[in-house]
Amino acid sequence: MRGTLNKVMLIGHLGDEVKMHFFDGGNSIGRFPLATNESYTNQEGDRITTTEWHNIVVRNKLAEICEKYLTKGDKIYCEGRIKTRQWSGDDGQMRYMTEIHVRELTFLTNKKEEAQNQNPTSEPQTPKTDTKPSQEFENGKKDDLPF
Repeated sequence: MRGTLNKVMLIGHLGDEVKMHFFDGGNSIGRFPLATNESYTNQEGDRITTTEWHNIVVRNKLAEICEKYLTKGDKIYCEGRIKTRQWSGDDGQMRYMTEIHVRELTFLTNKKEEAQNQNPTSEPQTPKTDTKPSQEFENGKKDDLPF
């Protein structure tokens, strides 16, 4: 195999509001944490849920859309690639941060929709089945098929 692949696909909940930074020339960048959960049952039969936090980075138009429509708790699907930044801290120590640079993002549900799905307030509507299929063909003969 000659090439390599750096691709990340995540479904999770926003841990905070989108923080925007604007630059000269009209460019912008948005950052927010995304939580993904994993649940399993341990040997004692207890249900264990672990949460992994991801640092999400979106740029330009996608960042502006995220700032406008996303709020803490919203569920999203995102695709991007992993990048690690490094810098020297105030104390002289090298610091590292791993981020997900997102190129595609889909809104799945918002916090309000999830609450409504868990606590439905209205009765589900059943479709009406008053209409009968036609019993005759166009030429006037009866249909002998059972459907």
